[in-house]
Amino acid sequence: MLKGFVITPPVLGRISIGKVVERNGKRLPEKDDQFTITTQVQSKDGWLPHPCDEILRQEQGGKIRSIPIRLLFNDPSLNFRAEYSYFDRTTGRPVCVGNGEFCRRQSDEGVEQFSCPSPEGCSMASGGNCKPYGRLNVALSDDDPLGSFVFRTTGFNSIRTLAARLQYFQAISGNRLACLPLELRLRGKSTRQSHGTPIYYVDITLSHGMTLESALSQAKQLDDERRQAGFDQAALDGAARQGLCNGAFEDSEEEGAGVVEEFFSHAELAGDEAVQQRGMERRTLADKLNDKMARLAGH
Repeated sequence: MLKGFVITPPVLGRISIGKVVERNGKRLPEKDDQFTITTQVQSKDGWLPHPCDEILRQEQGGKIRSIPIRLLFNDPSLNFRAEYSYFDRTTGRPVCVGNGEFCRRQSDEGVEQFSCPSPEGCSMASGGNCKPYGRLNVALSDDDPLGSFVFRTTGFNSIRTLAARLQYFQAISGNRLACLPLELRLRGKSTRQSHGTPIYYVDITLSHGMTLESALSQAKQLDDERRQAGFDQAALDGAARQGLCNGAFEDSEEEGAGVVEEFFSHAELAGDEAVQQRGMERRTLADKLNDKMARLAGH
């Protein structure tokens, strides 16, 4: 296996609740109130729709608000990875990735590890340069049992909800998360900051019309059938865990460019130079304060 190269779940397509539109010659992210399922092929007009998109759209009256799914792994952290991520918005290359305790940062000497105080306490992340960034891999059909569709988000509501749901479903199912019949569901909420405008985020629930007892029974039955057929779920989780730990950064420059385009507004991009300058000034002040504290401590 190539070292330093993260092996992620195979991706067949994308799931999003937003889109990129062109205005005045600029490609800008725009929020939406529905799911869109696309292939991995992009034309000048955007991502090409996946056949699943049209099927679900017809079934749900034109707007996709829920998507039937299964998960690939029993370990929640393999299905959904969430980190604080700082992208170089010119190249799309991930520069720094952290979990609130430690971070891995690209430098001239290679990838180095530092403490991660979260974006609120990091001078490098000032101005919104660093965002929580989550990736959820789900299966939409049984045609390819190891293929997945990826949902990417920088929304705190989606990240918090998805992480909680996966942990809870794993617990109540007796570690049969990959066997539960589930669905992605779009939810809305309003906050004081949104001034009454709905904010849409993604949740995971049991399949529509299914009780908890019937879902658990179905998961147990599927797990037994897979074991009898020789399906080794623990080995699959282990292989995925090893692949994800094989490198420092999950997203390549190619994927990172798409992330920057989809989740960072033009106003943020235009303000990068000023933000970076303010960050350097704050970092210099922080360095001075740290030096003074060290002297006072006698170091």
